[in-house]
Amino acid sequence: MAERENRRDNRGNDRRDNRPEETPEFADRLVAINRVSKTVKGGKRFGFAALVVVGDQKGRVGFGKGKAKEVPEAIRKATEQAKRQLIRVPLKDARTLHHDMEGRHGAGRVVMRSAVAGTGIIAGGPMRAVFEMLGLQDVVAKSIGTSNPYNMIRATIDGLKAETSPRAVAARRGKKVAEILNKPAAETVEA
Repeated sequence: MAERENRRDNRGNDRRDNRPEETPEFADRLVAINRVSKTVKGGKRFGFAALVVVGDQKGRVGFGKGKAKEVPEAIRKATEQAKRQLIRVPLKDARTLHHDMEGRHGAGRVVMRSAVAGTGIIAGGPMRAVFEMLGLQDVVAKSIGTSNPYNMIRATIDGLKAETSPRAVAARRGKKVAEILNKPAAETVEA
């Protein structure tokens, strides 16, 4: 390691290697690539649209879409947009959702349910990518309606935005977390 840090440049001078070790903060998943063509006088011009989901696998996730003449450029644009649109989702025990929820966007509708440990990610296509990048390990989800990946991801993100933790609910109501989680015993009314 010391050999790497103290290198000599072309002139024989010592220089330090100040480049940080590369540890990517975010993981990304390519969900869809769409090729579109435009017919012009000389033939066809092709363009590409990419849909990417980015997350830190610890409760933050975002998606982005990018369009360009080349696939790598479209993916790069989509990844940059996804990093700008990250949302934070509270996770229960860092593995599942706190409660069941439904998300909608256009003709897309998704239903997401919390699951017990060991269930795994039971979801299809684009929803699976969102859950993996979010860091969920146990969730059951169903897509109802469109199979368009753009609308499915938007509906999933819409549902995840509605996720609330018991701590947030307790703070909003001015109560303790224990009061929120423990259901009060039913009072018996004597007639």
